[in-house]
Amino acid sequence: MLDICCIGHITLDKVVTPRAVMHMAGGTAFYFSHAMRNMDVKYGLVTALAETELQSVTDLRDLGIEVKALPSKHTVYFENIYGENQDNRTQRVLQKADAFSVADLAHTEAIIFHLGPLLADDIPTELIKNLFSRGNVSCDAQGYLREVIDKGVHAIDWAEKKEALQYIDILKVNEHELEVLTGTADIIEGAQILADWGVKEVVMTLGSMGSVIFYDHTFYEVPAYKPTEVVDATGCGDTYMAGYLYRRIKGDDVLDAGKFASAMAGLKIENAGPFKGTAEDVRAMMGR
Repeated sequence: MLDICCIGHITLDKVVTPRAVMHMAGGTAFYFSHAMRNMDVKYGLVTALAETELQSVTDLRDLGIEVKALPSKHTVYFENIYGENQDNRTQRVLQKADAFSVADLAHTEAIIFHLGPLLADDIPTELIKNLFSRGNVSCDAQGYLREVIDKGVHAIDWAEKKEALQYIDILKVNEHELEVLTGTADIIEGAQILADWGVKEVVMTLGSMGSVIFYDHTFYEVPAYKPTEVVDATGCGDTYMAGYLYRRIKGDDVLDAGKFASAMAGLKIENAGPFKGTAEDVRAMMGR
């Protein structure tokens, strides 16, 4: 029995800038797993990728992370092309991995299942329902709000949201995703709509403005912990959720777990690549 199990694809990321072309691993599964590896919980990852990319799995296992790697015809392959203005990005998906199924998770037991879909059809509603019957379900909404058409990534609404969200205990969204899902840009109204649809904890990350968590009819405002410098924001949301779920399963209340998560994300931004620190490092960040 795992304390926390993440379900999601490790990606191949190709990042093209005017000055360089870089290839690296990525995806919720990658960043979340790295953030969890030094935390004192029993953690495991379920991923799916092509045999040619199994080195990514070996690298995680070498760090002490328990990984169940399912076979897939392809590995998810994202191409991100940036112009001189880093806010202008063209994103394409050159390959998609196989979706996860109920059978894939039949022998995986956990207290919390954290879902990290990258695309709308990665984790079907049937699997969400199944996992909900066996544990607590946490989910990052991001992947459900994008689909691939002719290799281009397009924003969409989550077609089965009202059915699926009944079976999600903790939902992580940013302000843009909240608006797409609920039709309102108002944080308070949007969170209440998601709660009405069945979500027990709505975790809303707001970048440099911190985060807000709605739980048991109460809003909790969580401050941002400012990094000394912004080096790499990729994977910050995944790092936040790793910290949040780690502290929730350790018994922290919503606000304390949110503060730890916020500090962990702030610390991650100070370095390139995934979070490599410890809980002690996060506590030090909180005490700055």
